[in-house]
Amino acid sequence: MNESVLRRALLIIAVLGLAVGLGVWRSGFDFVPQDAIWTAATLPVVVTLAVSILRDFWIGRIGVDAIALVSMSAALLLGQPLAAIVVAIMYAGGTVLEDLARGRAERNLKALTDRAPRVAHRKSARGTETVPIDQVAVGDELLVRAGELLPVDGILIDASARLDESTVTGEPLPGLRSAGDALRSGTVNAGEAFVMRASAIADRSTYAAIMRMVAAAQTAKAPFVRLADRFALLLLPVTLLVAGIAWRLSDDPIRALAVLVVATPCPLILAAPVAFIGGVSRAARAGILMKGSTALEALSQIRTAIFDKTGTLTLGGAELIEIDVAPGQDAAELLRLLASLEQASHHVLADSIVRTARRGNLALSQPRDVREHRGEGLRGRVDRMSIAAGSRSLVLGDEPLPRWAEIGEERHRNAQVLRVFLALDGELAGIFTFGDAIREDARDTLCGLRSGGVARIVMLTGDEGSAAENISASLDLDAVIADATPADKVATVAAEKTIAPTMMVGDGINDAPALAAATVGVAMGARGGTASSEAADVVVLTERLQPVAEALRIARRTRRIALQSIIVGLALSGAAMVAAAMGHITPVAGALLQEGIDVAVILNALRTLGDGRSVGIRSKRSESHVTGKSGGLHQMRHDQPPAFRPKR
Repeated sequence: MNESVLRRALLIIAVLGLAVGLGVWRSGFDFVPQDAIWTAATLPVVVTLAVSILRDFWIGRIGVDAIALVSMSAALLLGQPLAAIVVAIMYAGGTVLEDLARGRAERNLKALTDRAPRVAHRKSARGTETVPIDQVAVGDELLVRAGELLPVDGILIDASARLDESTVTGEPLPGLRSAGDALRSGTVNAGEAFVMRASAIADRSTYAAIMRMVAAAQTAKAPFVRLADRFALLLLPVTLLVAGIAWRLSDDPIRALAVLVVATPCPLILAAPVAFIGGVSRAARAGILMKGSTALEALSQIRTAIFDKTGTLTLGGAELIEIDVAPGQDAAELLRLLASLEQASHHVLADSIVRTARRGNLALSQPRDVREHRGEGLRGRVDRMSIAAGSRSLVLGDEPLPRWAEIGEERHRNAQVLRVFLALDGELAGIFTFGDAIREDARDTLCGLRSGGVARIVMLTGDEGSAAENISASLDLDAVIADATPADKVATVAAEKTIAPTMMVGDGINDAPALAAATVGVAMGARGGTASSEAADVVVLTERLQPVAEALRIARRTRRIALQSIIVGLALSGAAMVAAAMGHITPVAGALLQEGIDVAVILNALRTLGDGRSVGIRSKRSESHVTGKSGGLHQMRHDQPPAFRPKR
């Protein structure tokens, strides 16, 4: 029989036994004495608990549940069946309440697995066929209808799609995706039907990785919870000692029984597991997947944070940082013309330019007579204008830079950036600067970590020193380690971990060994079954950095609530034990009092499901501004790229 069902059955038997016994007592009908009814209803709980304790003892574990067994057995032996049945109801009710609390806390994790995609609509020469997702191969074209889950990871083929990623990433609002954008399995099509191309099989897609990590999250047990189990053992001899003293001083075994009753069951075994599974659940709602309570507790004690640079503190790609604009030109129009021409190129930078323009809702034109100069750039015609875009040598030849462009050239002379020169009808009109920009929320994230108790923040990167120093100059870092190999990263993490509990945050395959070596490894994103996600203890499911600080806040709040519940519960139980030993509390009253303490402790532990503040962290869409002719600002919406500054 399922343990949860058995616990509920025992509670029902005990409650019915108490009710029937009270009915017999009130009616005066003594064909079956009420004491016999209460004893009979208590015995199933006693036997079940005894079997459970023996089973735990066989595997080397003894819990404080033994106090419940001793108190019920003593009550029956001392002729106090009413006290025994109340303790039985208290114990069985506590276990059922714990099951309900745990079930509520696990609901958000279970929701992830319950909604896993199961079928896909695959396009073929015969039309569209519905197949199980395990039959989808990389390269298959799939139709995703309105309201359906994306079956596997893929690339958007159609011009646009609107996706609801709230369950996977925690993003509250649907986002717009453009052709060529990467799509995640498990997200919901919140717009019209679209076609995508599978980039991964089902088992290697984002949602499958999330479900594997959810399974791990539901089985791991926090050291804090295990410590609570061990500490609970101390209460058993203390309780027996206090009960023995009370009996010896009063010559009244009922006082000893009252002491045993008020110590049953211990808030230790109820509060800690409920609080930690609640914290894991709260993190899941925020787009943070903790691989069990162990990861949550370890994160709560972090004092040092190490960040990879590329793709973690930065966006990890060639993003538009700045536009230098010639007098009389419009930056938005220059971007539109450049993107129109770059549509004919397969260069990786061309994809970034076109994507930036489309996210800015710029209407692109069809390029004509395009000629690509390998490694240099493009020449062609857009809207009857002759356009050249690319390197300085291609666009200007041996001509000197105009004065308006000299400042930008000097500013980026030693920087790791790519500069694209754009000429219209032979005249230099603008210069576009691309680079690996700092994430928009990086500074706020580091500030949040500082305020959360992280004393040391280190940036660890394989890039050369000047690039690392340029990034660190804009961030509040305590140390920067550049030119690091994967082995160097592991050694650095190990060294920091000897000083203080250390968190490593990264996103790439080369970060996986360092993530595994840290006290807590945090992976950015859950791209299928990547090595970093598999090695990490915590996975941030969004493409933002802010959830790292939020994860630390949730972890510390969870541990604080668990500790608070245990201390308050034990203090109240201790006070009740003293009162019972002095004869102020009867066994029945003590059982009712302890039940109230346990309920209060569990309800307090359930606070970990809440946010814990009036205003939560809100995700922000970054916005870029482009200066036009008149000096006014034209907003361009982006999903991730940094703001770029137009220069004149």
